Amino acid sequence: MASLGGEAERTGAETTPLRDWLMLGGAVVASGAALWAVSGQPLVVGGFLGGVGVIGAALRLAHRPQRTAAPTDFAVPDWSVTNAAIESADTAIAITDRAGRLVCANALMNEWFGAGLAPPRLPLDKTSVEALEDALRGAWRDGQASADALTSAKGTWRAKLSRAGRGEDFLIWRFLPVVTQNLVADMAAHVAGKLGRALAREGFQAVVVNPEGTVLAANSAFAQRATGNAGSEMAGTDFVSYLASDDSERVFYAREGGKGAPVRLVHLPVADPDGIANTDPARTASLFLLIDNQQSVGDIRAGLPQIEALLSRLPLGLAMTDRDGRFLFANAAFLRAAGHEDNFPPPYPADLVIKEDKGALVDAVRRYAQGQATAGDVAVRLRAAPEEPVSLSLAGVRGLGDGAVLLSLKDSSEETRLKREIAQATKMQAVGQLAGGVAHDFNNVLTAIIGYCDLMLMRHTPGDSDYDDIQQIKANSNRAASLTRQLLAFSRQQTLRPQVLQLPDVVAEVSALLKRLIGEKITLEVTHDRDLGFVRADPTQLEQVLLNLAVNARDAITDRLAAGGGKGPAGVVKLITRRVTAADVRAMKSEILPIGDYTALMVEDNGHGIKPTQIGKIFEPFFTTKEKGKGTGLGLSTVYGIVKQSGGFIFAESDVGKFTRFSIYLPVHHPDAAELAQATKPAAAEPKREWSGGGKVLLVEDEETVRAVAERALVRQGYEVTTASDGEEGLEAIGRGTFDLVVSDVVMPTMDGPAMAREIRALKPDLPFLFMSGYAEEQLRREIDIPNMHFLAKPFSVQQICEAVEMVLRRR
Repeated sequence: MASLGGEAERTGAETTPLRDWLMLGGAVVASGAALWAVSGQPLVVGGFLGGVGVIGAALRLAHRPQRTAAPTDFAVPDWSVTNAAIESADTAIAITDRAGRLVCANALMNEWFGAGLAPPRLPLDKTSVEALEDALRGAWRDGQASADALTSAKGTWRAKLSRAGRGEDFLIWRFLPVVTQNLVADMAAHVAGKLGRALAREGFQAVVVNPEGTVLAANSAFAQRATGNAGSEMAGTDFVSYLASDDSERVFYAREGGKGAPVRLVHLPVADPDGIANTDPARTASLFLLIDNQQSVGDIRAGLPQIEALLSRLPLGLAMTDRDGRFLFANAAFLRAAGHEDNFPPPYPADLVIKEDKGALVDAVRRYAQGQATAGDVAVRLRAAPEEPVSLSLAGVRGLGDGAVLLSLKDSSEETRLKREIAQATKMQAVGQLAGGVAHDFNNVLTAIIGYCDLMLMRHTPGDSDYDDIQQIKANSNRAASLTRQLLAFSRQQTLRPQVLQLPDVVAEVSALLKRLIGEKITLEVTHDRDLGFVRADPTQLEQVLLNLAVNARDAITDRLAAGGGKGPAGVVKLITRRVTAADVRAMKSEILPIGDYTALMVEDNGHGIKPTQIGKIFEPFFTTKEKGKGTGLGLSTVYGIVKQSGGFIFAESDVGKFTRFSIYLPVHHPDAAELAQATKPAAAEPKREWSGGGKVLLVEDEETVRAVAERALVRQGYEVTTASDGEEGLEAIGRGTFDLVVSDVVMPTMDGPAMAREIRALKPDLPFLFMSGYAEEQLRREIDIPNMHFLAKPFSVQQICEAVEMVLRRR
C-alpha cells in the first residue's frame, strides 16, 4: 500500500501543474482579447501580457517544489511464482479477484474440487455453497471470514478467506479438511496399552464399555480382579456380569463375592466434544475406573515408604496388607518365593494361592488385621506350585498407618530340593539295607549249592556223564555269587582289604585286561599326572570299578558307531590320574567335595553320552540306560558303593553325542614309615609255621545245609567236628569239651556269634574264632572287638573253608 501512494504523489507533481498553467494561460489570453476589444491599443494589450508573464515567472520560481528520490517501481506480477508459493500438502488454496474470477490455485485445490472452478462455485452441497457465499460477502466487507462444515462426496472441510493485494482487490481462499477422530477406538487402545498398565500399577482397574454393555478393552488390574488371571482376554464379554451389589448398594466383584473389597465406579463418557460423532452409537462408549471404596483416589498403593524401602532390601520374603487385606507392598523376595512373575504384587494375597485355599487365607488376613497384634502361620498351596504346601506367616501390626498385617513367605525351593535329596538318600539307604539282607541270605543258599557241588565233584572225574552238569551248576552259582557281591558293594557291606597304594599301579595291573575287554576297534589312552599322593583302598575293588566303567564306555561307543553306521570319530577310552590340591577343590566351589588333597581317577569315553534327564539317576540300583535284557542296573551302583566305602567321591558329567566322564576323587593318605615301606616293596611271603594237621573244631551255624556242607568238608580233611545250631548250643559244647578252633556264623537266632564269642572268651581267652558271614569284614570287626578273630566271606567252597581253618590253626 505504501508503494501505491508514492506513485500517486509522483504523478500529481508532474501532471497537475501543467493543467493549471494551461487554464491560467487561457484566462490571460482571454483577458488580453477583451482589453484589445475595449481599448484597441496594441501597446496596452502588450504591456498587460508582459506584466502577467513577469508575475507568473516570479511565482513559478518562488513556489517550485523540491525534487525527491524517485521510489522503486513494482515489477509486473508473475503468477507462476504465486502458484509455487501457495503449494501445500494439507491445505487447498485459491485466489480470486473482485469479479469472482479464479486467478490461481494450487494442486490440492484442483484435486479436491476440480480444475478451473472458482469458489464459492464448488462441487459442495447446497448448504455449503450458501455458507461460502456468506463468507465471500463478509470477507469483502470485513477483510476476512470463515465457513465450517463444508460437505461434499469427498469429505468435509472448513474454509478461511482473507482480502489481499495493492488495492485489496483479491481474495485468498484456504480449505482445510476436517478429520473425524474415533475417540472410542483410541481410548480402547490406550487402556489396553501403556496407559492401562500405568493405571494398573497405581491400583486403578480400567475398562472401556460400549452402550450395549460389552467390554471393548480392559487393563490387567481389572482382568485380575474380575477373573483371577491378569492375562485374560476381556474384549467381547459382558461388563455387568463381573460385578455384583449387596443390599447396601455397595458394588463388589462377582468373583470375590462379599469377601472382596467394595469398589467405587467412576464413569467417564467417551464422546466427541464438538458433536461431530455424536450420531454414531459405536463411538458413544464409556470409560469406567474402579477404585476400592476404602482407598482415596491416588492413594491406592500408598503405604509406608520408609518401611517399604527397608523391607525391600531384606532377603526374607516380606509383604504388608491394609485392614481390608489388600497388598500395600511386597518385596522381591516375597514375590519370588510366591512364584509371582510380575514386579508388583496382585491386589490381594489370596490371588497367589489355589482356589481351595483362598477362603482360609482371606479369613486369616482379616483376623490378624482386626484382632490383637499376634502372629501365626497358615498352610497354603501356591498357584505356582500347587503340589507343595508352604507355611505363610502372618503378624498383626499397629501404629504403621494403613499397614495392618505383615506377611512372611520363605523361599523354600532350596529346602524342597534338600528334602527330595534326603528322601532319595533315605530310599537308597533302605534299598541298600534290603540288598545287604538279601545278599546275606542268598549267600547261605549259594554256600550250600557250591559246597555240595564240590563234594559231588570229589566223587566224579572228568569224563563222567554228570561231571559237566555239576561243573555247570557250580559255574552258575559262582555267577550268582558275583551278583551278591555287587549287591553288597551297593549297600557298602562288601569285604574290603584296604592297602596304601598308588593309582597308576592299579591302572597298570588292569590295563592289559581292559584292552582285551574293550576290543581292538577302541583305543585305550592312559595318562598319569606327576607327584600323585598315596591313597588307601582295596586294589581288587578298584580294579572292579575300572572294569565296570570300561564296560559301560565300550557299550556307549559301540552304540554310537552302530547308530551312525560306523561313521564319526573312532572310539577312545581315556584313563587319567590327576593330582588335585586343596586350592583346586576350593576353586571348584563344590558343595559336596570337602576341601583337601585328592588323587583323582577319571574314565572318559566319546560314546553317545547320557541324557540330562537320566544322569541324576545313573547311580540308582537297577536303573540302566541300556536296552532291555542288556543291563542289570547294578554296575554303576556297585561302583558308587565301592567309592563311597573307600571314603571317596564320584561325579559324572556328559554331553550327549560327545563324551561321558566319570571322576573319582580319593583322599590323599599320608602313610607312616611302615605303611610306606610296605607300599613300595612287595610283601614278603608269610613263613610257614609247623602244624601237624588235624584238630578239634566247634562248628556253630543255624543254616542246616551250610552246617552240613562245612561239617563234611572239615571231616574229610581229618578234623574232629562238633556242630551246634545256635550260640547257646555252642556254649554248652564248650562246657563239655576242649576245642582248637570255633567256626561260627555271625547272625543266628537266640544268641548270635559275637555274643557267644564274648562268653567263650571269658572262659578260654586264647581260643581263636573264624567267623563266616556275608557281611563286610570291616563292619564285623567294628562290632566284634575281640583279638584273635578271623573272617571267611560267604559264599565259600569246600577248599576255601578247609584252607581258612588250616591257616588259623597254623598261626595258633
